[in-house]
Order: sequence, then structure tokens, then C-alpha cells
Amino acid sequence: MTLKTRIIEEIGRSGPMPFERFMELALYDSEGFFGGDVLRSDRSGDFLTSPEVSRLFGETLAAYVEAERDRIGEPFVVVEVGAGSGSLLSALLDELEVDVIAVEASPAARRTLAEEVPEAFVGSEPPKSIRGVVIANELVDNLPMAIAQRIDGGWRERWVGLDEGDLAFIDADPRPEVTEWLEGFAGDVDDGGWVEVQLEAQSWLGDVLRVLDAGSVLVIDYGDTAEGLIPRRRDGTLRTYRAHHLGPHPLDEPGETDITADVNFTALMAKAEEVGAEVEYHRQDDFLSGLGLRERLSELRKAELEAARSGNEMDRLRLRTLKTEAETLLHPRGLGDFRVLVCRATG
Repeated sequence: MTLKTRIIEEIGRSGPMPFERFMELALYDSEGFFGGDVLRSDRSGDFLTSPEVSRLFGETLAAYVEAERDRIGEPFVVVEVGAGSGSLLSALLDELEVDVIAVEASPAARRTLAEEVPEAFVGSEPPKSIRGVVIANELVDNLPMAIAQRIDGGWRERWVGLDEGDLAFIDADPRPEVTEWLEGFAGDVDDGGWVEVQLEAQSWLGDVLRVLDAGSVLVIDYGDTAEGLIPRRRDGTLRTYRAHHLGPHPLDEPGETDITADVNFTALMAKAEEVGAEVEYHRQDDFLSGLGLRERLSELRKAELEAARSGNEMDRLRLRTLKTEAETLLHPRGLGDFRVLVCRATG
């Protein structure tokens, strides 16, 4: 029995489900996108994140981690939530000797992490007390979310039900918590506009900050402030990925595609401030530049020219690859336009 069939049967028994329930099953069920035996964040998989694009991402973040360790002292640990292939932690550990914990929901990713980052403690849940840095790179966009649409000046939820036996969005009264979030963080959305209601993302960040005794949380993802997301609300930002390309409608093939949406960083900043954290908000290109990546890029360009002059073709090609990867991380219309939220514990 396929996951889609099981979802249809659950709706047949219990009635329509909120979209976050559908998304949880589609991504994290044992037959969900992240629940099986396939490593998704890999060149042979379905998508690449910044650490897979370039080891310079993890190497550059090591400078931030080292500064935080100097600030708060020992004991100190780096916790990556949604550690994927281990590319970030592996590169970071090349630059810095530090205790690391890799947290992953995907069984396939946990197996890969155990092999690729043997120094790490690998588990499916973050520790109950943390002193150090928590990194969440392209995690929050995959947390289950509700879906709402602006109709006649009010809000309606879109749940998942059945239409002639197949999955379809259906109209539903908005739940109070959904309405409250929309009123706080949706912004001035035109009639017909779609909004992804990211209550779970807020909850996750609040939970992590509550167990952070000292240090900071880095949330790195695609998205924008509530105001910055307004131009994207006509059709919403909910989408799927498969094999490095945009996939089908989110309801068509649950378990077979990634489901994601742009992160509302205004909502995350509000939650961080609510639990007493200090926040900073950056573009990824600016954040990495502040940690020295542009200087590294300049050095790579000079080294590539020197290798070309000396006739060392293999070294020139290696340096060109590193240079191109660094440029990709900083590209203003690509990965450089990702956002970085820094939340520092103040207790």
C-alpha cells in the first residue's frame, strides 16, 4: 500500500486533515520523503544545500563557531539539526577541534553521518541542555505548516480532503492559532493570496532556545521578512523538489517529493525575542563575507592566476573549482540571497 493510499484511507475514516498533518506524513512517515533509505541532500539525490555546494561554507562557519566559543568558554558543543550528508560538520571539523552532535530525522542520513563524521554523536533528537552553537541550515523550510488563503478580506484554511477519490485542497474554517499567526505575520495580502502558516517553525525555535544555556542558534534558509514575502503571496511559495528540479503539485505524490516553502523570518524573530534572545538578521552573502569568505575568494583568484602562470594545470583547475564554489555561495540572486538569523541566549 502506497503512502498516498494510506493518506486517502485516513481521510476516508477521519475526515479532511490540516495541511501540516499531510506534510508531516509526506515528509517524515516511514514511507515519507525523508523516512526511507535514500539520502536526499546529495548530488545523486534530490537537492543540494550550501555545504554540499562547497566545503567553504562549513569552513567559513567555523570562524563564527570559534568566536562564540571564545565568547562563552567551555564546555562547548556544536549541534547541527538536520545535518543531512554531514558536509557542513565535516568541513567545520577540518578547521576547528570541537565536540559535535548531529541531529537527523532521516534514517538514511543518520547512517551517512555515522560514516562521514565519525567524531559526531548522531541522534534523532537534540539534547535537553546545550552550551554552544546550534546550526539549522535549510531545516525550517521543511517543518510542517498550515496553508491559508485570503478570501473576501478574511482568512480561510486549506485542508487536505478528497475529490472524486483523489487528494485535493478543501475549504475549512481557520483555527484560532492559525488566525492569530496570520494576523501577526502574514502582512497585507491581497484577496486570493496564499500564505504558509509556520507555527511549527516558531515552536521549534522556541524549544531550542529554551534549552540553550549559553551561545547561539543560527537559522539559515531561503525566505524573507513578512513584508519581503508580500510579492510572492499571489500564488504562495509552497512547492516541491525532486532530482534537483521543481516537482509536481504538493498533493500529487506524497513521499516522492520534497515539500517546502519560503521561511517567514519575521515570525522567527518574534519568537526568539519572546523567549528572551537577542537577534541579528543578515543575507547569507553579507554574513559569510563578514566571516572572511570574500577575502578567501580574493586569495583563490590570485592563486589561480599564479598556478596558470606556472603551468600547473591540475592546481589551477582545483583552485578554479574552489573559486567557483565560493562565488556560488555569495551569488546575490542565488545562495547569497538566503537569510541568516542569529539568536543569542541572554541568560
